[in-house]
Amino acid sequence: MTQKDPAKYASIRVNADSILHTMRGGIGASWHAMSKEIPLENENYDYPVRYQNPRGSAYGGNPPVSEKKMWDQICWHASWLGLNFIRVELSQRMYEPERNVFDWNNEEMQALYKILDWCESNNADVFLQQMWGHVEWNAFSGVHPLLSAPRALDDFAAGITGLLGRLLHKKKYTCIKYLSIANEPPGGTWGYWWSFGQGSGTITPALKKVREYLDAAGIKLPLSGPDWTNLPPLDPGKIDFDESIGAYDIHSYSGIDANGEKILRKWICWAHSRNKPFYLTEFGNMNLGWGGANPGPKSFEAALSNASDMLCCLNEGADGMNRWSFINRGDIDGQWQLIQTWDREKKKYLKKIQPENSAYFSFAIMSRYMGKYAAVIRSSVDPVSAEIRAAAVKNRTGDLSVFLLHKGEQSMRVSVDMNGHNVESKLYLYQVSQKTVFDKAFRLEPIEIKPDEGSRRSITLPEKSISVLTNYYLTSTDSGIIE
Repeated sequence: MTQKDPAKYASIRVNADSILHTMRGGIGASWHAMSKEIPLENENYDYPVRYQNPRGSAYGGNPPVSEKKMWDQICWHASWLGLNFIRVELSQRMYEPERNVFDWNNEEMQALYKILDWCESNNADVFLQQMWGHVEWNAFSGVHPLLSAPRALDDFAAGITGLLGRLLHKKKYTCIKYLSIANEPPGGTWGYWWSFGQGSGTITPALKKVREYLDAAGIKLPLSGPDWTNLPPLDPGKIDFDESIGAYDIHSYSGIDANGEKILRKWICWAHSRNKPFYLTEFGNMNLGWGGANPGPKSFEAALSNASDMLCCLNEGADGMNRWSFINRGDIDGQWQLIQTWDREKKKYLKKIQPENSAYFSFAIMSRYMGKYAAVIRSSVDPVSAEIRAAAVKNRTGDLSVFLLHKGEQSMRVSVDMNGHNVESKLYLYQVSQKTVFDKAFRLEPIEIKPDEGSRRSITLPEKSISVLTNYYLTSTDSGIIE
C-alpha cells in the first residue's frame, strides 16, 4: 500500500499543544434507580399513556439491593468501563409518594444510594435526572400521573428541594453536579412527559420555581435543561429559561449526520456563549432497531453510529455525553444495555452478569481511555473521507488518546503523526472490530506501537472498526480512567 492509494491509506495528524476545548464533564451511561412495578390503570384517565409500558427501559434493570454479589459485579463493570459522567435517574414517586410524605428508605431509594455511593467513591460526576413525577397527588385532573406536569409548582419545587437536602446535606454526596427536573418534555421534536391535559404550558415556570426554592434553601446545584429530544433544532425564541439553568442538555436518537452536526454546533455555541456547559445526556440510534426484544441498539452497526456521534461531540466542543444506557432489561423497547442483568426468556435476574460484547467493548474503546475534564486537541484526517473519523484528547495527567473510527468495508493503513508535548511517550493500540467483538474470548489488550520515524506511527484499521492509540497501558482486567 502506498500513500497514493487514498482508498486504502490515510494520514492522521494530532497536535497535542493545540487545545480546542476543555470538557466540563466526561463520558458515561444512564444508570436507573427505578424498579417498582406499578399498574398503569389507563381506564381511570382521560389522558392515558399511549404505550404498553411507557417507562421503557428506564426501570427494572437493577437487581434487589439485597443481592450484594450482583451489585458488586455491576460496580466492577462501571469501574472497568471508566464511567465518569453518569446520568442517574429517579422519579418523584420514589421519595415523595404523597404530598409532604417522604420515604427515604424504600427499595428504590436504597438502589439510588448504592449508585451514588459508587459514584462518590470513584469520583464520577453525577447528572441527576428526575424522569417524571408519577404521583397522583400532584397530577392534573384526568391526566395519567406518569405523564402529568406538576399541578402545584410550589409543592413540586418543595419536594425536589427536600430530596436534594437529603442527598447533599444529610447523605453528604459531593458527586452530584447537575439536576434535570424532567425527561424529554415538549419543546423538542418529540415530548411526552409533561402533559397539561386540556391545557397547555411549558417547563419554564417549573424551572424558575425550582431554582427559587433551591436558592432559598442555600442549594447552589445548577439545573440543566431543556432535556429535549430528538436532536431538536436550536430556536432561541423557545428559550425563556436561561436565567434558571446552569447547563444545557439535549438528546439524540437518529445518529448525527451532517445536518445534525450543524444543529449540535449551534446548541454548543449557544451554551458556551453564556458560559454554560453543553451535554448530550442521551444518545443512541433507534433507526437500527426499536421495540420489544429487538437487538438493533446493541448491534455493531449501532456501535459504529454511537462512536461517530461521540467523536462528533468531542470535535464540536460538547462538555460530556451519556449513552442510553448502562443497565436495562432489554425486553421492552430495544436492547440498549451495556451489561446483561436480566434473563429475557425466564424473566428473572441473572446471577452472573455478562457484557453485551458489541455494545460494551465498542463503548469501552472510548470510555476507558478518556478521563473527565479532558482537553480535546486538534486532529485531522487526510484525505477527508466518510469512511474514517478521528478525535483526540489530552487527559489532565497529560496522557493522550487518539480515537479512530473506520466504517469502510476493507482494512485501511493509516499513519498517525503526533506533534507537541508528551508525544515521545509510549503508545498502545486497542481495537474493536465487527469480526472480533462477538468472540466470547475477546479482550481489550494493549499492543505497543513503536514509531516508524520521529513520532509517526503506522497502524492498520480493520474494516468496520473502532480503535484508540493512547499512552495508557491497561490490561483487560484494569479499571478504566475516571480522572
